[in-house]
Amino acid sequence: MFWAIATTVVGAFMAISMIFVRLKASRKPTSALRIILPPLFMSTGALMFLFPVFRVEWTQVLEAFCVGAIFSIFLIRSSQFQIKDKAIYLVPSKQFVFILIGLLIVRILLKLIVGHTISVGETSGMFFLLAFGMIITWRSAMLIKYSKMKKTLDKSNQEIPLSDH
Repeated sequence: MFWAIATTVVGAFMAISMIFVRLKASRKPTSALRIILPPLFMSTGALMFLFPVFRVEWTQVLEAFCVGAIFSIFLIRSSQFQIKDKAIYLVPSKQFVFILIGLLIVRILLKLIVGHTISVGETSGMFFLLAFGMIITWRSAMLIKYSKMKKTLDKSNQEIPLSDH
């Protein structure tokens, strides 16, 4: 019971931190690197699977990753970019806060339901995979949107050569 409460508190703290990070990030121009780095940093969490207590079956891996990818749809829809001062900015979304809180509540409910049938370690592993599936899908979609906007920005910044005619 202690571990279930502790991991829920950590999850809530991470969601709240994410809200503040997202609000702060919208004040600075974004880049492909800023989009790619969070999933790379999060991927180090996969080291938890070196310990048998966290290991899950391949079907559970696919299940958790796919649920995360489905959850990411809400984040993808709330992530928009805009060009301002010849730079690309992430538009702060009022929906983002509610989406994160909603996803946290769904995650807690799922944890309560699933936590009765599998161990705390396996539950932790599955929810890491769910979160990882969500961030990979979300950030991939953001990178695609960013790349399209960057091409548009680069085209508009190119000078039109003058012809001799």
